[in-house]
Amino acid sequence: MPETTLIAGTDTSGKLTRADLALVPAPHSTSTHQVIPHIDIVHALEEQLGFRHIAIASEEYAVTKDGKNFFGVMTLDQGMEGASFALGVRNSHAKQFRLSIVVGLRVFVCSNLSFAGDFNIVLAKHSKNFLLKNAISIGIDEAQRGFEPMQIKVSAWKEIQISDDLARLAIFKAFVEDELDAPKHLARQVWRNWREPAHEEFRPRTAYSLQNAFTSSFKLLDAVPLYRATADLGRFFQEVH
Repeated sequence: MPETTLIAGTDTSGKLTRADLALVPAPHSTSTHQVIPHIDIVHALEEQLGFRHIAIASEEYAVTKDGKNFFGVMTLDQGMEGASFALGVRNSHAKQFRLSIVVGLRVFVCSNLSFAGDFNIVLAKHSKNFLLKNAISIGIDEAQRGFEPMQIKVSAWKEIQISDDLARLAIFKAFVEDELDAPKHLARQVWRNWREPAHEEFRPRTAYSLQNAFTSSFKLLDAVPLYRATADLGRFFQEVH
């Protein structure tokens, strides 16, 4: 199960549906800056994913109150077990940042401009010669090349058996020995998530389930510590395992 986090801060009007997003107006392009309507990016993503038989399983969007900055997350379904991934996207009419798209097992997007995934597939300036569909097509092709290694990684995590003692040790290292950039008070919640997983998928006692116990607890955090903890978790588990 991929982890997607979209935090719509006080600078936004909250989370939007795709229908809401379609109503957000876009300014006119200039001779040097091509404005890309936010909804056009969603439509282009859906089209290019569809060509590759990848479905959008869920989606969340937000824009700043002036409509200029756009943020979104999607979960992707390739129609096979263990092949679900996350996608994050952001776009700016105010030239505050480039059109950016990331994919991975964990994606974090926040209106405070925190933005992270396993790897970037699109990072493009809004130049007058920019072609949206071409950029996204190339990006999705690159993402697909990364999907197989990520699937292999997840399969390996699911094969690593974790006892309660090993889970306790990982939690101790993370929060008592300060090896993870996350608040100490989450230790009890991580243990609770490990002992009583919310989803059947995480009942097997594996490294995959233990990672979910951590990421589920991170959802209790505010934007900045959530971003830091999410970004640091991959490194932590590489060192632990």
